[in-house]
Amino acid sequence: MSADTRGDTVFRGIAWSAFACSANTACVDVKDGRVLRIRPLHYDEIEGGKERRPWRIKARGKTFEPGEKTLLPPLSLSYKKRVYSKNRILHPMRRVDWDPHGERNTQNRGKSKYVRISWDEATQIIADEIKRVHDEYGPLAILCQADGHGETKVVHAPHGCQAMMLDLVGGYTLQARQPDSWEGWYWGGKHIWGMEPVGMQVNQRNLYKDICEHGDAILYWGCDLETTPWGWGGEQPSRMAYFLEELGVRPFFISPDLNYAGAAHKGKPGAPVKGKWIPVLPNTDAALQLAIAYTWITEGTYYRDYVDTHTVGFDWFERYVLGGEDGVPKTPKWAEGKCGVPSYTIKALARYWAKHAVSIAHADGGGMIRSPFSAEPARLEIVLLAMQGLGRPGTGQLHLIEFGQFGFDEWNPLPRSEKYFEVPGAYHGWMETIGHQAFVPKTMVPQALMLPEGEKLRWYGHVVCTAPREDQFIPFEFPVDGAPMIHMIWSDSPSWTTCWNGGFAMQEALRSKRVETVVMQHPWFENDTLFADVVLPVSTMFEEKDIAVDNWTGQFNLMYVQDDCVDPLGESKSDWECVIEVARKLERFGGAYENLVERYTRGMDVDEWIKAGFDSAQADALMSYEEFAERKICVAPTAEGWEDDPVALAAWYDDPASQPLQTPTRKIEIYATGLAEHFPDDETRPVVPHWIEESEELKERLSCDRAVRYPFLMVTNHPRWRVHSEHDDVTWLREIRTCKVEGPDGYLYEPVWLNPVDAGRLGLVDGDVVRVYNERGSVLGGVYVNERIMPGAVYQDHGARVDPIVGGRGGLDRGGANNLICPEACGSRNTASEATNGFLVNVEKVDVAALAALHPDEFGRAYDPADGLRVSAWMVEDE
Repeated sequence: MSADTRGDTVFRGIAWSAFACSANTACVDVKDGRVLRIRPLHYDEIEGGKERRPWRIKARGKTFEPGEKTLLPPLSLSYKKRVYSKNRILHPMRRVDWDPHGERNTQNRGKSKYVRISWDEATQIIADEIKRVHDEYGPLAILCQADGHGETKVVHAPHGCQAMMLDLVGGYTLQARQPDSWEGWYWGGKHIWGMEPVGMQVNQRNLYKDICEHGDAILYWGCDLETTPWGWGGEQPSRMAYFLEELGVRPFFISPDLNYAGAAHKGKPGAPVKGKWIPVLPNTDAALQLAIAYTWITEGTYYRDYVDTHTVGFDWFERYVLGGEDGVPKTPKWAEGKCGVPSYTIKALARYWAKHAVSIAHADGGGMIRSPFSAEPARLEIVLLAMQGLGRPGTGQLHLIEFGQFGFDEWNPLPRSEKYFEVPGAYHGWMETIGHQAFVPKTMVPQALMLPEGEKLRWYGHVVCTAPREDQFIPFEFPVDGAPMIHMIWSDSPSWTTCWNGGFAMQEALRSKRVETVVMQHPWFENDTLFADVVLPVSTMFEEKDIAVDNWTGQFNLMYVQDDCVDPLGESKSDWECVIEVARKLERFGGAYENLVERYTRGMDVDEWIKAGFDSAQADALMSYEEFAERKICVAPTAEGWEDDPVALAAWYDDPASQPLQTPTRKIEIYATGLAEHFPDDETRPVVPHWIEESEELKERLSCDRAVRYPFLMVTNHPRWRVHSEHDDVTWLREIRTCKVEGPDGYLYEPVWLNPVDAGRLGLVDGDVVRVYNERGSVLGGVYVNERIMPGAVYQDHGARVDPIVGGRGGLDRGGANNLICPEACGSRNTASEATNGFLVNVEKVDVAALAALHPDEFGRAYDPADGLRVSAWMVEDE
C-alpha cells in the first residue's frame, strides 16, 4: 500500500468490553478527515521480533505460534460503518412533550418524537433537574445506569463518568451489574470449588499446552469460540481449536444449535479426527450431566479414590443420582425425556469420556450460564470434571476468552507475557458496587422503579462478579432506610431492554410517573434511548484521544496511545466531556457544587490523564513515558521461562493440600457447606446440585402447564454479527443471510432459526415473518429454516435493535429484541442472576401488511434496509 493511498495511520483498540482493558488492536488509515480502512497491526511495523520474544508451543511434532499480526474479527474490520451510521446522534435532543416546568407525559416515553436543542439548553436542563431532585428528595433519588458493554475507552470511558461526578455532590443510587457472563459460575461454581473471582477455573497456566500434549478430546459445551470472543478477544481461540484438531484432539459440540464453532471445526477433509455435534434442548444440560454421572457410578468408571480425597459430599450426590432421595434414578433414559439427547448417545459419551483425557472449553458460559437455575449445570460440570480426575494430564476447564483478565497471569492458558498492562490512573469508567452506599441489582431495576411506596426490595450480596463467595449471604434492600425512591435516571448504557431480563417490563417501568426525568447519553439513537427525556450526543472511540491496553488477544500484551482518527461528528462529545459540561452548569448553584469541574477533572487535560494512565501501569522497565509518547506503543515480551510454570491444577491433582481451594473445606464441595448453613431450604439452588423442574417464579420447562401454549424453548445466543446490542446498523454485515432476513415489506428482520420438522408442522418457509411470543409479549423475526437447530428449539440471537410497535408488558417489537420477552424473575430464588435463555415461546406466521395497517405510524418510520432505523424517524422535523 503506497503512502498516497494509506494516509495517516492511528492505533486503535476496536473492541467493546467498555472497561479499561481489551484486545483487537488495529491500524486505522485516515485521509482528509475520513477513515479509509481498518486493518490488522503487523507486529514488525512497530518493532522487531526479538523485542517481543515470540513464544512457541510444540506438541506431537507440530508447532503453534502467536502469529505476526493482530487477529481482528469482522466486527472490528467493519467498524467505520458503525461510526458513520445514519443513526448517529449528532446534537442534543429533548422529547417534544416533556416539559421540566410543566407536564412531563412520562406515559409517552418510547412513543414521542424529539426536537433538537443546544448544548447550553440541554446541560442547563440536566443541571436544574439534578439540583431539584437533590433538594426535593436527596441524592439517592438519582439512579446511575453506568455499566454494561460498549466501546472500550479509558479516559473517555463510558459507564461511570456521570457516577464519578455525582459522587462529588452527595452520591447516587447505583445500578449494580450482576455477573451476567458468569451467572451460573458465580452463583453456583463458587460454592463447589471457589475459584475467585468469577467461579470458573481461574488457574489456566499452561493448560492449553498440557491439552496439546496429553488431551484426547475437548467438549465445547455451549461454547461458540467462533463468535463470542470477537467482541473483545479476536480470532485466537479459533486458531487454538484448529491446532487441537491437527493434533488429533477430538472436538465435541454440546448445544441446541450447531453453532459457528461446531460448523467450522467439525473436521477438515483428511483431518485425524472428526467433530461430533450433540444437540441438547436449551437449559436442559443438567439432565444430560446427571445421566453421565449415573453411567459412571453404576459402571464404576470414575476416579473413586480421587473423589474420596479431593471432594466432600459425594455420597449425598450419589444417593440423589441413583434415586435414593426422590425415587427417580437419573438414568440416560430419564435424561432423554428432559434434554432430547438419545440415551444411547449419553451412554456412548459417558463411556468415551471415562476412557480418555477430556477437557471442557467455554467462552465464559453462553446460554447455559444465563438460563433459569443456571447454578446447577455449572456445579454439575465441576462434579463431572472431578469424577474424572480434574487436574490430571490433558484435563481441565479451558477458558477461551479474556486471557489474563483481572490482571491474573494464571487466567491465561497460553504463554504469559512479562507484563500485564493496567491503566487505572486514567480510567473514568465502571464503578465497583462493593462499598457503595445504595445500589439495586441490574436484574431488579424494573421492580425498583415500580416499587410501591413504603415497600422494600430485598436480595443477597453486592452481586458484582468480583465479590467473594461469602458476600452472597449478606442481605441488602432498596431503598435503604431513610432513602427515597428513584425519581431521575442518568444512563450512559442505554441497552437494558435489549440485554437483560424482562425488557417489556423495563419499558413499562421507564414510563412510571414517579421517574420524572430520564437522561441518556450515547452515540446512537437506539434501544433505551428512545425512552429518554433528554439525549446527549456522544462521540465514538474514533473521535477521541485516549490510552489503551491489549491484554486479551492471547498473542502479545500491548499498551498504546490512541490518537483521534477524525473530528467529532456533529456536536458530539465524549462521555467524560458530557459530564464536564453538566458540571459547569451545576457550579452556578454554589455550595456542594462549587468548583465541581476542577474537582472532577483534577485540573488535568486528556494528555495529562494519558500520562497518569502510563504511570499507573508501572511499565518503566520497558519504556519511559517520553519514549512511549513518541513511539505511541509499548510491547510486553513473552515472559522468559514460561514453559517451566506449573500446569494449572496438576499440583492439586497430585496433592489437594498443596493448592487448597477457596471453599470452607478447601476441597471441591459437592455438598456446599455455605449453602447448607445459609440457604438450607432453597429448592432452586439446593445444597447438592439437582435437576430443577420449575419454581413458583419460573415455569420454563416443556413439562410445565405453560408449554401447552408455548411449546418451544428459546435459544438466545451471543449474536454472530453484533456485540450484544451493538453493530445492528453496519451495512456490510446486514447483507449476510444469517444476519438479517428480508421480509415481504422490504424490512430486514432478525433471523429465527427453525428445524425443518418444526417449520413444516407450522407451515413456515424461508423468508416468512413470524411472531415469537409468550404472555410477556411478542417480537418479530424472519424465518431461516435449517438443520443446524434441533427440533423443539427456536433460535434468535439476542441484542437486536429495539423497534417498538407496542411498548410495555404484552407489547410487540418489530426489531426482534427477544430480551423483551425473557422472564422477569431472577434465575433462582436467592440470587440476582438473569434468566435470558432457555425460556418458553410459541411461533406463528404474521401478515405484515395487516400489522402495518393496524400500526401505520410505527411501521412507517424512516427506515433503510441497508442500515435500518434512522434517528430522523424520531425527530419532529426530518433532517
